[in-house]
Amino acid sequence: MVELRHLRYFQAVAEELSFSKAANRLHVAQPALSRALKELEEHLGVMLLARTRRSVSLTPAGAVLLHDSALVVQRLEEAFRRAQRTAAGEEGELRLGYIGPPTQSFLGRILHEFRARYPRVSVVLEERTPERVWEMVARGRLAIGLTRPVLAHQAMGLKTLLLRKEPLWAVLQAKHPLARKPVIAWKDLAQEPMVILSRREGVGLYDEIMDAARQARFTPKLAYTPSLMSTVLSYVESGAGIGVMSDTVTLLGAGGPFAFKPLTPTRTVDLVMVWSEDNDTPAATAFRNLVREWLEQKLLWKIPT
Repeated sequence: MVELRHLRYFQAVAEELSFSKAANRLHVAQPALSRALKELEEHLGVMLLARTRRSVSLTPAGAVLLHDSALVVQRLEEAFRRAQRTAAGEEGELRLGYIGPPTQSFLGRILHEFRARYPRVSVVLEERTPERVWEMVARGRLAIGLTRPVLAHQAMGLKTLLLRKEPLWAVLQAKHPLARKPVIAWKDLAQEPMVILSRREGVGLYDEIMDAARQARFTPKLAYTPSLMSTVLSYVESGAGIGVMSDTVTLLGAGGPFAFKPLTPTRTVDLVMVWSEDNDTPAATAFRNLVREWLEQKLLWKIPT
């Protein structure tokens, strides 16, 4: 059977046209080199090298094998290097699921850093609802998810890392009477029409808002429950009601005709990173390590003041 060493030994002798020089180059004993070349010729049934006591030259068959084997060895060596880079998280594919607005303040920045460190890793992004992100991670269709906790899926055995507890803020027209307050109490919203993300799109956020209202002893007057945070802002801008969202999401409306106010008592929604150890990849490990590094260095968040 022909092994890779046979081709490497032949390549060295064919290039040096000297068994002794090839042996020194390969750091092997010359008798071992000679045996390997003889084994290769016997396996192929052709003479590759014409030998005399004073010289070594390539036969026509040897010249063809030198040309073609150089390509084979080159491809194999590149395959070995790619395997090593993949094992180190430096090559491969990262499939990342996320929920849009809560990750907007950091996702582009951290992906830019990740691509700079691992330019050979292909990153595939999929924006989905929180429940869908959990489901796709559990099924191995995503390597990592950036999402809200979803009670229905937390028994799946997935690993999570808390990225931040996000306080809920009110967003209202800048000319609204409540905009003059530095902080808005939940009970101040009792008589106001409210615009919040639909439960189907954000069950954790929706339930947290409903529970905060119950604690403040009122039932929210829901004017609209759209499926996009940008639509929540559009309704607020039109005067349809007051919106409630996490403080990171308020970056969507920064500089617009809005007032953003913290709500008291403080209520929060979690943003987590989720993954499955059963479907882990070196690229995913590298991304998680980068996220942990940014958390430790407080680089992940740009929060409005």
